[in-house]
Amino acid sequence: MKLKQLLLIAAVTLLTAFHSKAQTLSKITGQVKDNSGKGIGAATVVLHNAKDSSLSKTAVSNSSGDYELVSVKPGRYFIRTTATGMQRAASAVFEVKENENTTVPAITMTAAPKVLQGVTVTSQKPIVEVKADKMIVNVEGTINAVGNDGLELLRKSPGVMIDKDDNISLSGKNGVQIYIDGKPSPLSGSDLAAYLKSLQSSQIESIELITNPSAKYEAAGNAGIINIKLKKDKTIGTNGSVNAGYNIGTYAKYNGGISLNHRNKKMNLFGSYNYNQGLNESNFSLYRIQGDTIFDQKSRIAQKNKYGHNFKTGVDFFINKKSTFGIVVNGNVASSDIVTEGPMKIIYKPTGAVNRLLLANGDNDTKRSNVNFNMNYRYAVTGGSELNLDADYGFFDLRTHQLQPNDYYDGVTNAKLNSNTYRTVSPTNIDIFALKGDYEQNFKKGRLGYGGKIGYVSTDNDFVRWNIINANPEVYDTTSSNRFRYKENINAGYVNFNKAYKGFFIQVGLRVENTSSKGRTTGFKNIAAPNAKPVYVPLDTTVDRNYTDFFPSGAITFNKNPMKQFGFTFSRRIDRPAYQDLNPFEFKINDYTYMKGNTQLRPQYTNSVGFTYTYKYRLNTALNYSHVKDIFAQIPDTLGSKSYLTKKNLATQDIVSLNVSYPFQKKWYSFFANLNSYYSKYKADYGGGDRKINLDVVAVSFFMQNSFNLGKGYKAELSGFYNSPAVYQGTIKARALYSVDGGIQKTILKGMGNLKASVSDMFRLMRFKGTLDYTGQHSDVLARWESRQFKLNFSYRFGNSQVKAARQRKEAVEEENKRSQSSGGGMGVGGN
Repeated sequence: MKLKQLLLIAAVTLLTAFHSKAQTLSKITGQVKDNSGKGIGAATVVLHNAKDSSLSKTAVSNSSGDYELVSVKPGRYFIRTTATGMQRAASAVFEVKENENTTVPAITMTAAPKVLQGVTVTSQKPIVEVKADKMIVNVEGTINAVGNDGLELLRKSPGVMIDKDDNISLSGKNGVQIYIDGKPSPLSGSDLAAYLKSLQSSQIESIELITNPSAKYEAAGNAGIINIKLKKDKTIGTNGSVNAGYNIGTYAKYNGGISLNHRNKKMNLFGSYNYNQGLNESNFSLYRIQGDTIFDQKSRIAQKNKYGHNFKTGVDFFINKKSTFGIVVNGNVASSDIVTEGPMKIIYKPTGAVNRLLLANGDNDTKRSNVNFNMNYRYAVTGGSELNLDADYGFFDLRTHQLQPNDYYDGVTNAKLNSNTYRTVSPTNIDIFALKGDYEQNFKKGRLGYGGKIGYVSTDNDFVRWNIINANPEVYDTTSSNRFRYKENINAGYVNFNKAYKGFFIQVGLRVENTSSKGRTTGFKNIAAPNAKPVYVPLDTTVDRNYTDFFPSGAITFNKNPMKQFGFTFSRRIDRPAYQDLNPFEFKINDYTYMKGNTQLRPQYTNSVGFTYTYKYRLNTALNYSHVKDIFAQIPDTLGSKSYLTKKNLATQDIVSLNVSYPFQKKWYSFFANLNSYYSKYKADYGGGDRKINLDVVAVSFFMQNSFNLGKGYKAELSGFYNSPAVYQGTIKARALYSVDGGIQKTILKGMGNLKASVSDMFRLMRFKGTLDYTGQHSDVLARWESRQFKLNFSYRFGNSQVKAARQRKEAVEEENKRSQSSGGGMGVGGN
């Protein structure tokens, strides 16, 4: 019944999109000029209905000041114009007749009063922008984002869901590819989550949720791409900012940072540094029934972030008006210590008696360092050809030292029975090399782009384990120690074409990728009989793959009536197994629970088709269907009395999603609302019986942001999200997840400073709760963390805060051209 309702909503949306009264449309032309009669380029031209002043169409004037508004319905209108460094201006009311072109008398704009040598820019980006191929969450202007790390910001983004193990999904699909400043991250799983937690909101400019990437993007990312853009100042002169923050939930957390920028006609030199530290507490409960035994585990997890250093520095050289050469270095150095403590009762189910008590109070000390180097060159002619070249090298060093005691006590007398302690050292090194080139040019009255990329990743993971039985000296564990080396080379090429026709816009592309990968595990295995003297023989396992795939993508947008735009999209994408998921190491949580990789894990492929509809530039609707083959799922399995997690390929996943967003603004109040719903069907068979998966899931997520401009420098925000019950990883049935945040901001120090205070999860509603029934075991999971925190942040800008009008007009033209050529439509929404 739920599926029928979802399809009915989709049908109504489709009918609404196609319902439009046939009418002959007209064209409006005109010019924007200054007092001397010279045309003003990059002026924003807005057409309003004379009856109610509602917005009808927008345009941007060319370098001569000329503009053109096409597909205009008959009626009475007037035009308003804005331009950097000029006072606003408007035309008289005029009439547009059917099947006639109208020329509006030239609109003359007067220069605005000068402030020093430039124009002070005080505009604020909207909280959320919706475009044809992506949704943009502008973090830097959001009060409630203060004090959050990168992972928490994603958790609160529209359509994004994060499970108890920090796996990220988008619109019900896993396989999200995370980009940082337009470059894919090689990390996944816990390593990716740890890196995102080290990023502070003060470093992040925006989060782009790209659900329909073009062929220019790498094909990886079944659900699409989440691009996290870090801040970079474009202000002329020398300027900077400092910020400091304090959070407290159960324990205090601290963060602070500084950024500096110097820009002139020949170069732009920039740099930033951020620091964070603090203690985070979470609680985890796992109640597992397997056979005649109950395992009842209660854990307190304290993660002490000893230090987190994030830095970025670079320089852009403006060789001439067309060419720019740049160098960027960024990195992250962090250290954390995770202490897990708490008992696990081992209960005999028939009688309910506690047989034994296991205390597994572990300590996991981790050090992470990452440095990335980039050299880039850009050649661009406004409105013409554009060449971008990038060379990248990066390395990740992870050092993990785990001490895991397992102390057993009698369930009645509490007398200690025995102990089994193991110590593991696991260093991981990742090296990344990439060369990429992209070229775009005008072709057949459209835009043709093509390019290629060579990428190489090398990982080396050594896993060494020692055992300590009772009070004996530690002994090297030969069979549990091994080394996993993995190399992956991806060579890709693509071609992409887009063109605007009268009434519609098309974009088609094809990407081809060849993947060559090799993973090798070396170590020893024991071939002796149980209880016999060990006999060790070398273990050498290799997984060697080479395959080539084609990934078509396309979109068509019908915009004859700008007030009712609709379009269709399609794409094929891939997700390759991460090296951690192929690694066969056994990472133990305690004697009864561990995780291991799967060397037989195959890539998953996704074919998607979609429909989009935009009404009056505000109401945005997207309907999507995806079929995923060999979908990744984290499967719980059993071996004797032990339980372990590993990733396997489910046979298929079919998912239908519907996304609706709407902004509203009136005077001092604005809001943005986003509703995302999906129906998903999971199917797999790992041997029949309790190893079969056949699930139907309907889920809804809702996000809303309210903003209040209270005057006298005060602003306030109230935001919240709700994720309905859902299924994660194809097996875990989770309860609903929801939260409400509130905050206030005051502008101080003559507009140069900001003081922000907020409370996250005000009513302490957020927790993860779920159940699992698979392979003869039933599990109940509950996880809570310091979701409710009071956060205080101060920031101060100094130096030159002006952007020269000429440069801003040029950048506005380039941005408008790039936007119209790449997406074929879309409009920012929300905000003040």
